[in-house]
Amino acid sequence: MSWETVRLGDFLTLKRGYDLPSSQRESGDIPVVSSSGVTGYHNVAKVEGPGVVTGRYGTLGEVFFIHEDFWPLNTALYVQDFKGNDPRFSAYFLKTILTGTSSDKAAVPGVNRNDLHARKVTVTRDLAQQKAIAAILSAYDDLIENNQRRIALLEQAARLLYREWFVHLRFPGHEHVAIKDGVPEGWEAQTLGDLCEEVRETVNPEALEPDTPYIGLEHMPRRSISLGEWGTAEQVTSSKHRFHEGDILFGKIRPYFHKVGITFVEGIASSDAIVIRPCEHDLRNFVLMTVSSDSFVAVTAQTMKEGSKMPRADWKQMRAYPTPLPPSGLLDNFDKSIQTIIEQLKTLTLTNQKLRAARDLLLPRLMNGEVTV
Repeated sequence: MSWETVRLGDFLTLKRGYDLPSSQRESGDIPVVSSSGVTGYHNVAKVEGPGVVTGRYGTLGEVFFIHEDFWPLNTALYVQDFKGNDPRFSAYFLKTILTGTSSDKAAVPGVNRNDLHARKVTVTRDLAQQKAIAAILSAYDDLIENNQRRIALLEQAARLLYREWFVHLRFPGHEHVAIKDGVPEGWEAQTLGDLCEEVRETVNPEALEPDTPYIGLEHMPRRSISLGEWGTAEQVTSSKHRFHEGDILFGKIRPYFHKVGITFVEGIASSDAIVIRPCEHDLRNFVLMTVSSDSFVAVTAQTMKEGSKMPRADWKQMRAYPTPLPPSGLLDNFDKSIQTIIEQLKTLTLTNQKLRAARDLLLPRLMNGEVTV
């Protein structure tokens, strides 16, 4: 492959995004892209797609390829001019050169658009080679995206089942069960604290294997019960909380962000996440769907503690949440239905982990010419 060393600014032009307060956004289908990806939609596009966006500071190394027209926010940089280079290749290329760039403003005061433009990079300008490299890497991303869509559909099915049975009380046989004070006859009056507990097993990351999975709030997606991303213990230094596979994590900072999910591996979690463990194994799926429900998150947000910097969920309030327990037969049917979904979510999640690992291993080798196409 033919590679040459040039200034990044000679290969493409980066530009800061545009301010767009939430109060000024109008309903539409134009993606609004911040330093952390698509964060909303608007009815006006600022940039024609396809496009590439990356964070200015805190998320350097995170690069987002946008297929359609979009609005880049001022927390991000976007490619204003590809200078004839393939946009998809440019996204992978930026990810390669930005990964590992410090996000500490104080430590690296010169990390900005001008400094990035001046950086010397080695790249191919051969468009056919660029497209061939992008095709290989995008094959991984297309599989990951397809699996993410399947995950979203499965999660939606689980939420709808929980809502139908335990919110609207249209469970099998409900026609023959009387409702008294909002609770079906034969159900036990319980609170969340009767069904599960908060687990605080503090551990020092230095005492663990470096590749032990670490789940921070940054790894927890909003409104998704599948915790499919994680870092490693070697990336953190302060004490964390150990969790087991099947434990539930609830992001307690600003709980209205709705970061709640089930773990598919053993590891450690941020101390800003509550580790929830059901008292009985057959209660796990019921507890998971309860604490990840819109109604529970809304109540938790209303009763959160007002901290000095940011509000936090209060476990003492959370555990008092009324959680009527259905008869064993109904609970067993629900558990089996949700467990089938959970097993599929786990398979898809771990598959995506392997796909990301393979892509990230191949990425730098393709970009430095070690692997030819």
